[in-house]
Amino acid sequence: MVQVRPSEERGRNKLSWLDTRFTFSFDQYYDPEHMQFRALRVLNEDIVAPGQGFGMHPHRDMEILTWILEGALEHRDSMGSSAVIRPGELQHMSAGTGVMHSEFNPSPKDPVHLLQIWLLPERKGLKPEYDQVAFRDNDLRGGLHLVAGPKAPVTIHQDANLYIARLDEGAKVEHSLAKGRHAWAQIARGSVRLNSTDLKAGDGAAISNETEILVEAQKPSEVLLFDLA
Repeated sequence: MVQVRPSEERGRNKLSWLDTRFTFSFDQYYDPEHMQFRALRVLNEDIVAPGQGFGMHPHRDMEILTWILEGALEHRDSMGSSAVIRPGELQHMSAGTGVMHSEFNPSPKDPVHLLQIWLLPERKGLKPEYDQVAFRDNDLRGGLHLVAGPKAPVTIHQDANLYIARLDEGAKVEHSLAKGRHAWAQIARGSVRLNSTDLKAGDGAAISNETEILVEAQKPSEVLLFDLA
């Protein structure tokens, strides 16, 4: 079963410096029909204006991933981490017992376009951690490549695996779901056919009671696929 979350039906908050689309309930956007999917709690698509960003603020007991689509984002946190994240780089922060951080667009002229992803941790009270891993375009092209999970280049504390695929038009990729597993597909760019369902950029899809997922790119596309308990 594939249940689509159309891009245009997501929540939205548009400010002078920030344009956000909410897949699930977040902050002042509340939708009881879309609270989370399995351990996937937040999937926000943000566009941050040049020279703007999120000031220091706290988080705890959450696995946070940031994936940059365009532009760059400067990160600082109370653990002493400081880095600039660019396209092809996946940032992970385990908020655990508590951490303060800021995210800022350092460019004076270009916006930054990103996906902000939160997963519930396997347990509360973990030690805060920060990690950032760069993937070459060839690492992601032509197949579903494991980028984050319990035993992945980016280690997260949850029974969840994130795969990313960059696909040329007409390219096909398959993913097998083990019994009792679920998946969420998020289309970051382009358009694809997932099994028999057409999805465009910004669309998401909850997938349950399926054993195989077949994705075919209808134009050059980028897909994030979460394999979830």
